[in-house]
Amino acid sequence: MNARPQDVTEAAQEREVKLFRNGRNQAVRIPVEFELPGNEAVMRKEGDRLILEPKPRKMGLAALLATFEPWEGEFPELDETTPPPEDVEL
Repeated sequence: MNARPQDVTEAAQEREVKLFRNGRNQAVRIPVEFELPGNEAVMRKEGDRLILEPKPRKMGLAALLATFEPWEGEFPELDETTPPPEDVEL
C-alpha cells in the first residue's frame, strides 16, 4: 500500500530506512509517504536526531502587504521645512 503524504496519520509516521553513500555524502532515500513539497529543505541536528523540514517559502512584498490590516490611526503632522545645506568634504 503506497500512502500519499496527506493520507498518513501522525501515529503511523515511522519507518526504517537504509543509509547509503552518494559520493562523499551519506544519503537516505525518502519513502513516498514522507515526501516533502518543493525541491529544497532545511536540515538541523538536535542531539542524535536529524530534523528535515520543507524550506519555508519566501513571501513576496505584495503577499506580505495583503496580510496587513488597514491603518485606522492618525498620522502625526510632519515638519516639512527644508534643512539647511551642509558642506561635505570629499
